[in-house]
Amino acid sequence: MESPNDIKDLKLLVSVLLKRIDDLENEIVAFRSENGKLRDKNSALQSRLKLNSKNSHKPPTSDGLSKKQGLPKAATKKTGGQKGHTGTALRMVEQPDEVVIHHAVSCPCCNKQFSGADVTSIVHKRQVFDTPETSMEVTEHQLGTITCCGQTLYGAFPEKVSQLVRHGSRIKALIVLLNSDYKLPLQKIEQLIHDLWGCESTVMNTNAGIYDSLQVVGQEIRENILATKLAHFDETGMRLSKKLHWFHVVSTEIFIYLFVHSHRGKAALESKNSLLKDYAHRTVYDCGDPYFNFPNCKYVLCGAHLLRELSNLLEKGSEWASKMHQFILRLYKHTRHEIINKPERETCLQEFEQICQMADRQEPQPIQKGRENTKNSKGRNLLNRLTSHRDVWIDFAFVPDIPFTNHQADRDIRHLKTKQKVATNFQIFKSALHYAHIQSFCSTLRKHSINVFQNFIKILDGDLVVFQVG
Repeated sequence: MESPNDIKDLKLLVSVLLKRIDDLENEIVAFRSENGKLRDKNSALQSRLKLNSKNSHKPPTSDGLSKKQGLPKAATKKTGGQKGHTGTALRMVEQPDEVVIHHAVSCPCCNKQFSGADVTSIVHKRQVFDTPETSMEVTEHQLGTITCCGQTLYGAFPEKVSQLVRHGSRIKALIVLLNSDYKLPLQKIEQLIHDLWGCESTVMNTNAGIYDSLQVVGQEIRENILATKLAHFDETGMRLSKKLHWFHVVSTEIFIYLFVHSHRGKAALESKNSLLKDYAHRTVYDCGDPYFNFPNCKYVLCGAHLLRELSNLLEKGSEWASKMHQFILRLYKHTRHEIINKPERETCLQEFEQICQMADRQEPQPIQKGRENTKNSKGRNLLNRLTSHRDVWIDFAFVPDIPFTNHQADRDIRHLKTKQKVATNFQIFKSALHYAHIQSFCSTLRKHSINVFQNFIKILDGDLVVFQVG
C-alpha cells in the first residue's frame, strides 16, 4: 500500500510532466510556424533565382549566354545578306585623291634604272581608304573698315562668331554626337578631342547650346506624335544626383520623344512635359495603373508582358496559366496572318471567360491582413487585371493594326541602359534634361534615315530641320 507521501510525489511528477508536455506542444507550434515562414521565404527566394526575361520583367541582357528567342517567328529567310540588298562595303572610286605608281626598279638585263615616266600602261589597281591627317582648321574673322563720304563704315561679325575664340559647328556636332548618340563619357570625349587636335573641349556647354537650338525641332516632334493614331509609352529608372529618376518615352514608327521626371507614375504623366495627357488616340504600354487615368486614350496592353507573367505561374504548376498562355499564343500566331472575324470572336471570348473562371476556382482567396488590407497571390492579381481589362488585352486579335507587344517603346528606350553601363549616371538634372531632348532628335533622325552628324551641323548653323511625314 502506497504511503501518502508516495501519492503526493506521484501527483507532483504528473503535474511536472503535464507542464512539460504543454511546453513541448507550444514549442512544436512555434517551430511549425517558423518552419512555415522559412519554407515560404525559401520558396520566394527560389522563385527569384528562376526569374529571367521569359517569365518576368527582367531585361533580355540579364539572361547572359542562355538568352533565347522571344516570340515565335517563322524562318522565312536565310541568315546573312539577302539578294538585291544595297551593300555598304568599300568600292573603288574613279577619282582617287592620290595616285602612287609601283614599277620595276631596274632592268635585269642592262641594269637601267627606271622612273615613273618610263611606265607605259597600268595593269592593275588597288585602293586604300583612310582618314586625312588630323589638323584643326582655323578660320579668322576680321572686321574691316571702309571710309566713304567722310565717314568710317564698319562691318559686322556673323551672329555665330560671338566670341574671341570658339569651336566651329563641325567639332561641336561631333562632340554632341559622341556624347548623346554614342554614349561616351565626358572625359573620354575630351581626351579624344585632345588626342586628335590637341585642343580642349567643353561637352556640357556644347550640349547646352544645341539643347537651346533644338527647341523648335522638339516642338515639331511633339506635334507629329500627338497627330499619330498609335503611340507606344514606357519608362525606365536611372540614378540622377544620387536619387532615382525616371525617363519616359513616347515613340511611333518615325518619331521619338523623351523626357525625364523625378516620379514614375501620375505626377510624371500629368506634368507639362508629358504627352499622354494631351494624346487622344490608341496607346500601347505595359499595364501600369497610372496610365488608365486618361479617358481620351484607347488602351492596348503588351501581350509579351502577359506571356511572361503566365510563364512564371505555369512553371509553378498553374493549370489555368498554362491554358491562358496557350490561348494567347494561339491568337498571336493566328493574327500574324489575318485578323479574327466576328463569328470567331465570340468563341474566343467564351474560351477566355472559361479560363478566367477556372483561375478563380484555382487561385487562393485573398488573405486578410489587418482591418482593411488584403493580400492576393500573384495569380489572383493577374486574374483581376485580365478580367478588368479583358478587351485591351486581346483586341490585337480582332482590330487591325494593333500591335501585340510594346517592343517599339522597349527598343526606343533601351539606349538609356547602354548610357548607364558606359557612362554611369547623370550628376545633375540639367545634364539629363539635355540628353533626353538631344536623344529625341537623334533617334528621330535615325528613324527617318537622315544623317545625324550633318543635321547637327545644320542646327548649330541656325538652319531648321523639317521632317517629311507621309
